[in-house]
Amino acid sequence: MIRTRFAVLALAPLLTLVTPALAQHHSLSSSAEASAHPGAAITQTNITLSDGFTRATLPGAPVAGGFVTITNSGSEDDVLIGAMAGIAKETQIHEMAMEGDVMKMRQLADGLVIPAGETVTLAPGGFHIMFMGLNGPLVEGESLPVTLQFKNAGKVTIELPIGATAAMAPAHAH
Repeated sequence: MIRTRFAVLALAPLLTLVTPALAQHHSLSSSAEASAHPGAAITQTNITLSDGFTRATLPGAPVAGGFVTITNSGSEDDVLIGAMAGIAKETQIHEMAMEGDVMKMRQLADGLVIPAGETVTLAPGGFHIMFMGLNGPLVEGESLPVTLQFKNAGKVTIELPIGATAAMAPAHAH
């Protein structure tokens, strides 16, 4: 088993998976383990993804949102330029903002800047990942693999746990 872990690490040396149980004993894990631990923090180069989640949808719902906290520990800005999810025909980076007394949602065509040394939170009512043209429902208790594309850090896949339809934050198991 240890040989397998090191072989996988040799293929993905910039990917780090940190879970509370592993943090004390190991600092590196394989990307394959990321999908086995939905909700775990993932670091690639200077970008850390944590506290990700999405919400369950009703059958036939055409859209859903995804949420995650992105920390850039580097000395240069990075940009979240896109996202992909097999459950959706199209996945975009969006923001919701007040225009007067009206809440409007729009795609961030140029991506979302993640400033050096800062954290940006994609959360309900603000920046978020928009899954459009769903080809099935998101079921509470399952997880959704989503690949985020960054200008500098490249592609990072994270498993978003699917919470209740009105979830405002990830559910943390104790």
